[in-house]
Amino acid sequence: MTDQHVVGYDGMWARPADDPRSFGSPVGELATIREYLSGYRLTLGMKCEDLSPEQLATRSVPPSSMSLLGLIRHMARVEHNWFQRCLQGHADVPRLYWSEENHDLDFDGAVADPAVVEDAFAGWKAQIAAADQWLDGLTDLDAIAVTPRGERTTVRDILIHMIEEYARHCGHADLLRECIDGGTGQ
Repeated sequence: MTDQHVVGYDGMWARPADDPRSFGSPVGELATIREYLSGYRLTLGMKCEDLSPEQLATRSVPPSSMSLLGLIRHMARVEHNWFQRCLQGHADVPRLYWSEENHDLDFDGAVADPAVVEDAFAGWKAQIAAADQWLDGLTDLDAIAVTPRGERTTVRDILIHMIEEYARHCGHADLLRECIDGGTGQ
């Protein structure tokens, strides 16, 4: 018997000292958006912790090709598309994990190969770092951005969409992880 307190139901939650997410009271709209975005990014990463390449590449249910590894590749692609191609105006830069022949390469190419896993996580983290660096200089949430398809929208709308995208996929990650090893929580 251990005298260490189990956090949550059967330890399903990270101990507060081990949880990398912050749950403060950010001041201002941009700070709030950034905290939520950061929290969801960290949550997705936590869902993938301590899994083998085979487990990360485990597919959901046919015909879906969704996997945790595919979600990491997909979110690297999403981060790149919105922050690099749209918000920074580099629409001519090739998309990540996408080809003209296979628009679902982010999921379809998520195979149980350590090199693919390393590339996916390195790419995702690099896109997050680049996005955060850009966000550090952001001063106007009402600024207009033009999507790669030529649509006009505000920076705010794109950032809220990023939170929505992560929230939806963190829900998928919950179910995928539970099917892999019973892990729940976060």
